[in-house]
Amino acid sequence: MAVANPDGTPSPHTRVEVLGNIGPNWFASVMGTGIVAIAGATLPVHVVGLRAFAQVVWVIAAVLLVALVVLVGGHWLRHPTVARTHARNPQMAHFYGAAPMALMTVGGGAVLVGGDLIGERIAVDLDWVLWTGGTLGGLFTAVSIPFLMFTQHSVEPDAAFGGWLMPVVPPMVTAATGALLLPHMSAGTGRATMLYGCYAMFGLSLLASLNIIAMIWARLTLYGTSGSARVPTLWIVLGPLGQSITAAGLLGASAGLAVDGELAEDLNAFAVLYGVPVWGFAVLWIALATALTVRTLRRGMPFALTWWSLTFPVGTFVTGTSQLAGHTHLPAFRVAAAIAYAGLLFTWLLVAARTARGSLRGNLLKLPPSTAAVKASKEPVS
Repeated sequence: MAVANPDGTPSPHTRVEVLGNIGPNWFASVMGTGIVAIAGATLPVHVVGLRAFAQVVWVIAAVLLVALVVLVGGHWLRHPTVARTHARNPQMAHFYGAAPMALMTVGGGAVLVGGDLIGERIAVDLDWVLWTGGTLGGLFTAVSIPFLMFTQHSVEPDAAFGGWLMPVVPPMVTAATGALLLPHMSAGTGRATMLYGCYAMFGLSLLASLNIIAMIWARLTLYGTSGSARVPTLWIVLGPLGQSITAAGLLGASAGLAVDGELAEDLNAFAVLYGVPVWGFAVLWIALATALTVRTLRRGMPFALTWWSLTFPVGTFVTGTSQLAGHTHLPAFRVAAAIAYAGLLFTWLLVAARTARGSLRGNLLKLPPSTAAVKASKEPVS
């Protein structure tokens, strides 16, 4: 039991134990902050001061990443038994995928905007380190978390939610951010292997994500929503959609560096042939997720870290739309990217402020959610 000081303030011991409750879901704050910088750096619309703003946001994301690595890593070293309860929690476990994506988001930002601050060579080297760590971590979560679901977690028919995507999306982030490293590699077999490896990661994540998205759609159709703070995780569906459009665009644009001209042209065309139809479905999902989120907000949805689901996935939609603007040269995609980025900024500022307030008050530093299943339900038609 926690002990307070005579004046009623928490003792240092209490604060240490409370910080020990910070789980892998906190890395979503790094993802959501880092994508604001990346999306700003790649936006196909010129805005005065936007690059400087993106640099500041990237620094914030990098500082957050270091702080969380120290806190979560230290907790694993000091209290491994307690930390392992996160992996056994059928809701929290999926968010282990956030850590690899946080690493690669900060790494990608280093190449796009960090070079002006720390030097291009250091930025590229930093990205290689973070990309490698994120890729290995992402492959681990893509295998281990589904394995736990298949063999240990008790899963109800109405259990599918956006968080299920978190362990399998990191390889898609690997594909997108790996494309940024291709120009910094020497020509030859290594660069070609990198390109094909990124496409393999693209397929690994895409097919797994499509299976999960289908289950989420089926759960919503058959059982409805939970009506709880878990509803914002529906926005995570945008993550693999937007990130796959981004990856296809970046890889297609860089393919000429690694393969022959004819194949490179085909891969560049694939960026449009794949990206535009998936973008259409992403817009549909934005409409559905918005309607369900507003409906839940009107019924008193409390703030939780799940609200960070409104940031990174929306950010990938911005970067994907920016890629389509670059490949098609259509003003419609440039306008759509600018509008989506404005929405991203609004939600990021809102969620960041609410997170800071909740952290200072201690509301967000409590134990992880119960392992009890969150039930979905529909309201009868009157």
